[in-house]
Order: sequence, then C-alpha cells, then structure tokens
Amino acid sequence: MQIATRPVDLSGCDFSDQLDPLLQRIYQSRGIANQQQLERRLSCLPQPRLMSGIAAASSRLVTALQNQQSVLILGDFDADGATSSALMMLALGAMGFTKVNFLVPNRFDYGYGLTPEIVELAAESFPDLIITVDNGISSVAGVGRANDLGIEVIVTDHHLPGVQLPDAVAIVNPNQQGCEFPTKNLAGVGVAFYLLCALRAELRELQWFEQQKMAEPDMSQWLDLVALGTVADVVPLDQINRSLVHQGLMRIRAGHSRPGVQALLRIAGKAPHNLVAADLGFALGPRLNAAGRLDDISLGIQCLLTDDPQQALHLAQALDELNQDRKHIEAGMQREALAIVDQLSVDTETMPAALCLFQPDWHQGVVGLLASRIKEKYHRPVVAFAPGDDGQLKGSSRSIPSLHIRDALDSVATQHPGLISKFGGHAMAAGLSLDRDNLAQFTQAFQQQVASSLSPDDLQAKLITDGCLQPEQLNMSTAQLLRDAGPWGQLFPEPSFEGDFIIVQQRIVGENHLKMVLAPHDQPDLVIDAIWFNIDTALWPNHDVGAVRCVYRLDINEYRGVEKIQLLVQHIQ
Repeated sequence: MQIATRPVDLSGCDFSDQLDPLLQRIYQSRGIANQQQLERRLSCLPQPRLMSGIAAASSRLVTALQNQQSVLILGDFDADGATSSALMMLALGAMGFTKVNFLVPNRFDYGYGLTPEIVELAAESFPDLIITVDNGISSVAGVGRANDLGIEVIVTDHHLPGVQLPDAVAIVNPNQQGCEFPTKNLAGVGVAFYLLCALRAELRELQWFEQQKMAEPDMSQWLDLVALGTVADVVPLDQINRSLVHQGLMRIRAGHSRPGVQALLRIAGKAPHNLVAADLGFALGPRLNAAGRLDDISLGIQCLLTDDPQQALHLAQALDELNQDRKHIEAGMQREALAIVDQLSVDTETMPAALCLFQPDWHQGVVGLLASRIKEKYHRPVVAFAPGDDGQLKGSSRSIPSLHIRDALDSVATQHPGLISKFGGHAMAAGLSLDRDNLAQFTQAFQQQVASSLSPDDLQAKLITDGCLQPEQLNMSTAQLLRDAGPWGQLFPEPSFEGDFIIVQQRIVGENHLKMVLAPHDQPDLVIDAIWFNIDTALWPNHDVGAVRCVYRLDINEYRGVEKIQLLVQHIQ
C-alpha cells in the first residue's frame, strides 16, 4: 500500500477570507478554486431546458396528463432505480396524474431494462405511455416492441449510449451526444428529478394548477429520494450532485423525509439529525439494493412510497432481513473467490492485470458486490460471473480509476465479434452476458485488453491523504467543520489524514473490529478513541506494537447522547 499526500497549490484560488485554511487546502486539492464552486443552493442549479430531449418528454407528459392517459414507470432493480420509480410515482401523482403505476423487471426472469419480454408483460395493463427510469438507453429492441404494440416510450437514463439509440418519443439523458447540460454525472434519479422539474414548469405556464384548483407541488419535498439514489449509485459528486445531496440531507436532518427513509434510518440505527452522505451509501442503500439482488425491488419502492409510518417500518424490517441474507451469501462467495485468486498467483506482482471469476453456484444478484470487494482487495478490474439462463453467464464488473470499464468491454466486443452477447454500464461498473463456453476466451481477451491499457503503477493501491493534522486540531470543532463541509463521496473524497500515534489500548469489538485508544506521538497526554473496521484478526490485536503511523478520518461518534471525536482508521503501518 502506497501512501501519498494530495498536492496543494493555492495560487490562483479565490476563497473567502472567512474560509478555514484547512478547508481551503482540502477543497483546492479536489479541484475547487473559488467560492462559487462551493455553492449548494438549489437556485444555483442549471436549468432543465439545457438537457436534450427534456422539452419533448415534458410536452408528451402534458398530453398524457390532459387526456388522463395510463402511464407506466419502468424502473431498475437497484437503489437508484427504486428512488427514481418512487419519485416519478409521487411527483406525477401530485401533478394530477391518476393512472400511474410502476413495474420493475425481476432480474432473474427478465434481465435488465426494457426488454421485449418485459414490454409484453407491461402491455397486459394497457399503458398509453412507458417512462423508463435509470435504464432504457440500450433498449433498442424493447422500445421497438413497444412501438409495435402502440405504446409510446420516454427514456430517462444516465448510462452511456451505444451506437444505436432506441426509437423513443423522447430520450432524456445528459450523456447523449450533443447534450449541453453542464454535468454528465447525474444519477438516474437526478435525471428523473430534472424532467419532473421541467414538467412542473410547463404546467405552471399552462396555468394547469390554477385551473384544477390544486396546489403546485414543491419539488424539494422529494430531495431525500434524490440524495439517497445519487449517493447509493456512487456517481461523482460534482457541484450539481453535491447540491442535490446537500439539500436532501438538510431535509432528512430536519425531519422532513419520507416515512420509508425515516424507517430505514431507524432500522439502521442512524440518527437523522447528524446524517452524512456516507450513511446513505453504507446504511440505507444496501438495504434497498438487497431487495433487488435477492427478491423483488418492488418491496423497496413500496417502502419509499407509503405514507403510513407503521407500514414503512414493517417494509424496512423486511428489507433489513433480506440484507442480512445478502451478507451471508456474499461472505460465502468471498471465501470461494479468494481461494480462486490464491490459485492464480503467489502475490500481486504475478497476478493478472484483471480478474475474471466464476463459480456455478454463485448468486447473480450478488456478483456485483463480490466484484467490488475483490477489486478493493487486489486493486485491479474484476468481473464476477454467475449462471444465467440458456447456457449464458451473467457478469458484473467493477473497475479502478485508471480504467473505463465499459470502454474496455467495448474494445473486447469490437475485436472479438460475438464473444459478448450484450453489455452496458459506465466508467467504474458494467454488466455483461456471454455464453458459458466463451468464458475462457473472454477471460484471455479481457485480461489482454486491461494489461495493454494499464501500467504497473496503475495496479498499485494508493491511499491519498490530506496531510497531517496538528494535535490541537484533533478536536470536536475540526470534526464538525469537516462534516459540514461536505457532502463527500465519489471523486470528492472525505478528508483523510496521516499521523504518528502511540497505542494506549487495543482490543477486538464485534467479530473483527479493532478498538483502540491512541495518543499523538508529539502529545502523549492527548488520548483519542479510534476504531479500525474489518481487520485481520490473525495480525491484530498486536501488543508488541506500541507506535504506529495511521491513515484516518476524523469522525464524531455519538453514544447514549454523548458526542466524542473518534478516528476512523483506514490503514496502519
């Protein structure tokens, strides 16, 4: 593990004199150069009209509303898809739509997106219009089948388009060619939110709300869903996404979130008043995702839709049980995957540049998580496969920052026509299908493609820190300053620091967490609680070690109403 400090050059930066010097240094190292880039007000967000296709989509929705046509929301089976589906259902209902329902294809029966098979199922409810959320940009055949059946389709998606686009009545996706929207990083729920904002604006111009004698909906009431889906989908937190997530967090902290969100927080043991973005990603997101991985994401969507707190709590408990099952399944798959990797090489120097893993009893709903865990451990792209139908394998891939995984799969597909049945995704994650007989050939082709794209240095795991904190900065004031300076997340990482400490105490808590009391080497009378999660219990506790160099995050731990600073240890030398 290499440890390096983020470079900082404050020349040319235009920060307020009132901004703490520590934050100036942290922001600059993340590409922030002026105070305007720190703005998180909704009024500073770009206008919806800048997104290609949004005018046509909004116009078609106005027609559907005026004629009270039947609308079907076609979602995806993850947290982004669940929040997108719930957002569409709630907002369209608040604008006067009376015939709105949702459908999410079961991943085990229908696969991903608007396939021709799921269109046939959707047609049984006779929709006039299908709106895809968090999917659809690659559903050429599915949209074609809907058109054959006389069902129009609006595609809202954020995944990268292929060469051919579906023949939809409108496509709303900031990643489509020629779109002038200033970010390409919106999650699916962010795209849906922008379309709904555009629709409300058009209805306002038409005086729809006045004519119907109904209140114009406040779109900010659903920003808790936008924040949850955005963080859970691990999209880059650029300024626009940071603004959406910040505003959603503010609503949750103030107690103005959906009953389902409140119930998920309660089940996860998270207090709303001090919630941070990481809690959405590590506590709420997995519980929603578990439904789509093991069963039916409709359970998660219903949790987000219900207005009944008791029903929300009941559904949140069911989601938590599924998440526990998912953890058990994943743990077994991890053990098997690590054994496979051990057989491939002695160490990371002899390990292939990419790993392709398969076991015939692996769960296709969990292979994405497995790929992520193995990628984190060995710092190289990973594809994990599980059995599908008709001799197919379903693969899920995760990448490292130096490799655009969808582009890598595209290169393999171009060089080896017919090798991959289908694929799609974005820079850090992608899904694919191929014939089981093609696994060995794919593994060789993919590893060659990755090896030609990455250098040995790219395959070295690096911990990048924000330097050292002085002992006098290890206090509640600094911890609160850092917490309020977020939201932190993908490509806008939470600050981490390095420093030399004396180990005062060390012991195991839970199954494999190392609880410590540390003191700065330069100030041994200042003792601070610290915890290191998921350690190797064969190596720790180690009472022969009295001094260490830690990489850590400065956190606030609340226990029985008492708040204390705590170091969240990421690495120890």
